[in-house]
Amino acid sequence: MQDGSASPLSPDAPSSPSPVEPGEVRSPEADIVSTHVLVPEEQVHKLRELARRTRIHQSEYLREAVEDLLSKYGRIPKPEGES
Repeated sequence: MQDGSASPLSPDAPSSPSPVEPGEVRSPEADIVSTHVLVPEEQVHKLRELARRTRIHQSEYLREAVEDLLSKYGRIPKPEGES
């Protein structure tokens, strides 16, 4: 389903941003995609309160958390026998 009618949560939805046309300037937000996660209710309340107190969007905190996890775990090791 490549007609643009796929839901953002659909497996048929494109997972990468559209290519940049020559001369086109893209903002950093153009490379951000939507995702859906289930989070315990207590954590949601704490995150909302933190965002309210600090005036930093919840999405910024979540992107920072993902970056921290990727930095912490680095690359996924290849299975033995592969180089």
